[in-house]
This record gives sequence, structure tokens and C-alpha cells, in this order.
Amino acid sequence: MTGLISAVAKGRLRFEALVRRFVKDRRGVGAVEFAIIFPILLALYVTSFELTIGYNTYKRASSAAATINDLISKTGSVDKTYLKSMQDVTAAVFAPYSTKGLQLKISGITIDKQKQAKIAWSWNEKDQRPYAVGSAVVVPTRLLVAESFLIHVELSIPHELLMFVTDSSSGAKSITIGREYFFKQRDAETVCTNC
Repeated sequence: MTGLISAVAKGRLRFEALVRRFVKDRRGVGAVEFAIIFPILLALYVTSFELTIGYNTYKRASSAAATINDLISKTGSVDKTYLKSMQDVTAAVFAPYSTKGLQLKISGITIDKQKQAKIAWSWNEKDQRPYAVGSAVVVPTRLLVAESFLIHVELSIPHELLMFVTDSSSGAKSITIGREYFFKQRDAETVCTNC
């Protein structure tokens, strides 16, 4: 029996010596730390890259909508051909990125003496009229000035997400980034001859 107790004591001493030696040994600590931290750093890098590209797309959408609105608000008369060229303006602003899936709506809005905003004309990228003439429009309060005219541009574009940053609940791999602007007409009401 004493031999068994002696063997257990020796085994315990060997185990304690092994643990002490393991605690003192620092070889491979850097590799273990790197293995733990690397996935986190990779996820941060990919996420920051995705956010940068998304923000860039958002800024380009804002710039394109404002540029289109500015060009139209300087013009007294437009037609479908001129409005269709606004897709080229958008492509120039978005270059070198693609404008595949672009949705663009441009509307002329009249505000009468009672400050009621109504559609005078409208056009979209499919060369159709998205809003009925005379239909009511919600306009920001600060722009509701009696007997005035506004240009309204609505622009949206799909943005593809990277595989790490997808919406897991719906499986979505893209989001739609959209901007809209109201501009006051510079001189007189902009008329669309064939909208």
C-alpha cells in the first residue's frame, strides 16, 4: 500500500513540475496571440473597407442628385432628351463605379397661392411619367413659398455588400442608397415640353 502512495506522490510531483515548466515556457506565445487576434483584425479591416466604399457611394449619389438638380434649375425649358442625358451626368459623377440599377426621377413642382404643391411634370429613367400631373406632393415646409416652382430629383442606386457584412436575417447582399433634393427654380418655371 505504501508503494501505491509513493507512486501517487511521485506522479503528483512530476505533474506539478510539468505545470511549472509549462508556465515558465514562453515559446509560441506570439503565435497563439496572433491566432486569437488575427480574425478580429481581419473583420475590422473588411468592415472599414466596406464602410468606406458605402460612404463613397452615398457621397456620389448626393453629388449626382445635386448636380442634376442644379443643371435643370438653370434651364427654362427641358424635354425628354435633355432629361435622359442626366443619366450620363450621373455616370460621370459615379465614374469609375457602375450605375447599373440606377433609378432616377425628376419632377417639376408648382406651388400655388395657397401654398399647395402639385406635380407640373415628371420623368424617370425608363422615359415614363412616374407621377400624375396635378397630384399633391409633400415638400419641406421651408420651401413652401406661394407662387414658386421647385425641381425635385430622386436618385437611388443598389450597393453590393461584401460577404462578411451581409444581413444574416434576410440574406441580403446589397442595399439601396438613395438621395433626393428639392431646388428652387433660378429664374422662371422650368417647362418640360414632352413629359
